[in-house]
Amino acid sequence: MAQPAAASADQAPATIEPNYVVISADCHGGANIVDYRPYLEPRYHDDFDAWRTSFENPYPDIEGDDAERNWNSNRRLAELEADGVVAEVVFPNTIPPFFPKTSLMHQPPGASDGDLERRWAGLRAHNRWLADFCGDAPGRRAGICQIMLHDVEGSVSEIRWAAEAGLTGGVLLPGAPPGSDVPPLYAPEYEPIWSVCEELGLPINHHSGSAAPDYGDYPAAQAMFLLEVVWWAHRTLWHLIFSGVMERHPNLQFVFTEQGTAWLPEEIARLDYYHHRLSGAGAAAGSQESKFGGAMGALSLKPSEYWARQCQLGSSFIRAAEVPLRDQVGVERIMWGSDFPHLEGCWPYSHQHLRLAFAGVPTDEVRAMVGGNAARVYGFDLDALAPLAARFGPTVAEVAQPLGVEDIPDDSLRCPAFASARFLGG
Repeated sequence: MAQPAAASADQAPATIEPNYVVISADCHGGANIVDYRPYLEPRYHDDFDAWRTSFENPYPDIEGDDAERNWNSNRRLAELEADGVVAEVVFPNTIPPFFPKTSLMHQPPGASDGDLERRWAGLRAHNRWLADFCGDAPGRRAGICQIMLHDVEGSVSEIRWAAEAGLTGGVLLPGAPPGSDVPPLYAPEYEPIWSVCEELGLPINHHSGSAAPDYGDYPAAQAMFLLEVVWWAHRTLWHLIFSGVMERHPNLQFVFTEQGTAWLPEEIARLDYYHHRLSGAGAAAGSQESKFGGAMGALSLKPSEYWARQCQLGSSFIRAAEVPLRDQVGVERIMWGSDFPHLEGCWPYSHQHLRLAFAGVPTDEVRAMVGGNAARVYGFDLDALAPLAARFGPTVAEVAQPLGVEDIPDDSLRCPAFASARFLGG
């Protein structure tokens, strides 16, 4: 049998690119409600037992056998691996003790009501459960600590505990919408929170949904929520910039998650424009607007420069039409997420979604957006994850293969990225 010809000096063997290390920067989890009890201080156990007896779960997607995706560590690892994901950032999902619904959403009571102490205990129980849950998969989960804006001193203590407990996901910043009875995020009361997070090197995460107000019990309420929910999250960006939080804490990193991607270039341009007007720069000197912008004098940078220095975008199930904007957003700022186990996420079709979004994008940019950026922000070890990626991660060749509209699974259309590609062309 003839032997294959040896490669000549100018024909080196082809190099095989290693699989992508895929880290989902947006996943959700939490304990089964009964399993929060051991994490509560004993003095709350009787109250918890009474609360659990009357509790009614408002979310069908965390009932039944599939609800255990939130807390069954082995099942969760297996399902994420099958989806090509080898590590994850864990936002809350199930309902912590003494809350009527998930803590991401605004809800009564206000700061002056009497149930705050118990709810704070419930959040602390979740944080302690989450530390153990992340410990079940070392190096593969970055858990996010929950705090309460009603108690700044207690939040600072909880943040210090979280750093010691290994919750490398940082801190979930709640919103302060109208009616929440807490100062807005641009108020000076929160300075100790910004300071301790900067000191400890913990990122501050702001997730869509956590800043929206109560829309009331009206037939159109859910539609209004969907139309407006990301705007309430977006406004946190200008609250933090124009109040000088980023100026005073230049090493503090902020992550804006599941808020879309396409909004950013236009919004940053708008903020730069307002900064110019409010600061009285150039032709705006002496203008009426500059009389309202006294705080602008303390800012040494433009909003776009604060964004480039301190902000990241958790681009959950990024739409294909948004990817061409990556240079305007910052390739090094975009972190892909599957939103597991939410029904609107791209799980369990992340392989297809990566093809839909990133086919034709340079390999080094894809590596950054699907894992490298998240590793930098949340402290994942890419070398340690590489053997898992070799087993479960998508190959460079696979992601480079465009996904045709005809290949989009029908069941994936619950995810906006797939739906927009099939019906809107992007």
